[in-house]
Amino acid sequence: MSKKGNTDTAALPTHRWVDKYLEHILIEKGLSENSLSSYAQDLTSLLRFLDNLSIRLERLDDKTLFLHLTHLRAKGLKSRSLARHLSSLRGFFRFALDERWYKEDPGLLLENPKLPKKLPEFLSRDEVARILGLPDVSTRLGMRDRAMLELLYAAGLRVSELIGLKVLDYDPQVGILRVFGKGAKERLVPIHHMAQDILTQYIDQTRPAFKPAADFLFLNRSGKGLTRQGVWKLVKRYAEMAGVKRAISPHTFRHSFATHLLEGGADLRTVQLLLGHADITATEIYTHIQAGRLKAIHQEYHPRSGMRAE
Repeated sequence: MSKKGNTDTAALPTHRWVDKYLEHILIEKGLSENSLSSYAQDLTSLLRFLDNLSIRLERLDDKTLFLHLTHLRAKGLKSRSLARHLSSLRGFFRFALDERWYKEDPGLLLENPKLPKKLPEFLSRDEVARILGLPDVSTRLGMRDRAMLELLYAAGLRVSELIGLKVLDYDPQVGILRVFGKGAKERLVPIHHMAQDILTQYIDQTRPAFKPAADFLFLNRSGKGLTRQGVWKLVKRYAEMAGVKRAISPHTFRHSFATHLLEGGADLRTVQLLLGHADITATEIYTHIQAGRLKAIHQEYHPRSGMRAE
């Protein structure tokens, strides 16, 4: 590998090991384009660092890897991004060990940076109701927006899942939505009757007025599929109209969906399935809600909760 400098305009370094690994995770794991791009960026960052030091990937050791992570932190990479970066590298190292490219894992001794415990931002039930009540359903755009917002909250969708929905992904007979999540993994999500009524009305009466040029469920003025940016702008506009002062995004509806289910008594495993989390640890960020509910139940019903020591 030749030294190419550290400017952004320099040709990006590549390596056959990295190319083979990216091909592996694309085919075997079925990752989305966004996930694959993140892995590629992280590994390219490592190659660029090694290239500037004239160190070959084959000669990478824990000391050099530590220098790389120190360099990233010095450039301003925060703990959460640094942990994600290290996770990408560890995936590559596991594959490299399986391929017998390395005798030892270069990242074995490195610890993940400590992450701050940040609870997800979510809307109150009143805030959700105010936002959902704002679109003017007498217009085609207002009806589309109402159906879109209803689904974000009723099914806990990611914005990428929302804009990827096709008309046939909704079964009005049973009120089930077929959702394709990360890595094209399919899950079936039931939606409540109010969301079913709104969605059915949108599909039957409103969507044809957009003169569809694509089979996506939600369309823009030109009859084409909505973009992520378009959904973000709509959510932001309705939140401001509803008087929500803090910044929210489409993902806030997903957090609200999970939070309100747990507040209502749903168990964590059910919420995991509905959200499409591959690992329940990703769902456990919502356990503060469940813990608070259990504490309230304990205080209300335990026979000694109301007693005070004398």
